[in-house]
Amino acid sequence: MTAPLIDPFQRPISYLRVSVTDRCDFRCVYCMSENMTFLPKKELLTLEELDRMCSTFVDLGVQKLRITGGEPLVRRDIMTFFRAMTRHLESGALKELTLTTNGSQLERFADDLFAAGVRRVNISLDTLDEQKFADITRWGRLPQVLRGIDAAQKAGLRVKINTVALKDFNEDELITLAEWCHSRDMDLTWIEVMPMGDIGNEDRLGQYWKLSELRQTLGQHYTLTDLPENSGGPARYVRLEETGQKIGFITPLTHNFCESCNRVRLTCTGELFMCLGQEDNADLRSALRNHPGSNAALEDAIRAAIRLKPKGHDFDYSRQSVDGRVSRHMSHTGG
Repeated sequence: MTAPLIDPFQRPISYLRVSVTDRCDFRCVYCMSENMTFLPKKELLTLEELDRMCSTFVDLGVQKLRITGGEPLVRRDIMTFFRAMTRHLESGALKELTLTTNGSQLERFADDLFAAGVRRVNISLDTLDEQKFADITRWGRLPQVLRGIDAAQKAGLRVKINTVALKDFNEDELITLAEWCHSRDMDLTWIEVMPMGDIGNEDRLGQYWKLSELRQTLGQHYTLTDLPENSGGPARYVRLEETGQKIGFITPLTHNFCESCNRVRLTCTGELFMCLGQEDNADLRSALRNHPGSNAALEDAIRAAIRLKPKGHDFDYSRQSVDGRVSRHMSHTGG
C-alpha cells in the first residue's frame, strides 16, 4: 500500500484523469459523430464508486486529479463528487483537483467548484467566431461559453484555453486567439487533432494542422522563448516576449511526448487506459464491485495495470494516412 506506482519504464504515476461521463452537450466534429449512442447508466460507476476509486489512487500516491468527460458538468449531482474529493486536498494527500470542460455549464457551477477546492480549469474553445463555433460544436452556443469563462474568472478560477488546431478552420485566428487570451489574462494551449473514434463523414487527415507550422507562423508575429517548465502534462511552453503570456503546444503527432508520461486515464465505466493512444486497458470495476468491503483487490488490480503501461503511443500521420488510430472516442476515455 505504501509503495509508489512506478511503471516498467521507471516513470512514477502521480496524475489520474477521470472521465465521469461519456455524455456531452456538444458534438464537436473532431471528437464524436453527431448521432452518438451513449453508454447505459448501469455501466457507469456511481458517484460513490468514483469516490472510492479515486481515493484508492490517492492512497497509492496520485497527487493530481483531472476530471473530464464527455462534459463532466452535465453529470447529475457531479458536485457531490467534487465536494467528496475536497477531503484529500485538505489532508494534503491530493495536491490538485481540476477539470477540463467545454464551459457550457460553468455559469452554474464556477462558485461551487472553487468552494470544493478547484483552482484551475481548462476550457476547450476552438474559435471566437459565433457561426464557426456553432459549426464545429454542432450543438454549442458561443455566448453561453463566454459567460461561463466570465463566471469562472469571477469565482477566482485560473482559466487556460485549450484549442484544437484545425486546418482551414482556425488558422486565421491564431493571432486573434493569442491577443484575446492575453487581454483576459488566460494561458492558451494548442493541441494537434488525434485519430480517435469514428467521427462520421469528417476527414481526420484533412483536419490536421501541424503545430510546427503554427509555431512558425506565431514566430513571425512574436518573439518566442522556450520555457523549461512542465505543468505535469504533455504540453511544452513558450513565452511571447512582447506580451509576457504563455502559449503551450501539445504535439502527439509531430513530437512524441511519452518519455515523461506520468498519467493514466480512468473511464466512467471503470476501465483504466494506461496510454491514450493504445487499446490496452484494465477492468477495475470488477475489482471494485466484487469486493465492496475491502480495497485490497482494487489496489492489486491497479498495480497490475501500471505494470503493463506501454512506453508510448503509435499516432502517426507522416505517411499521409491516419496510422495508430484507436477505435474509442475521446469522450469515452476522457479528454
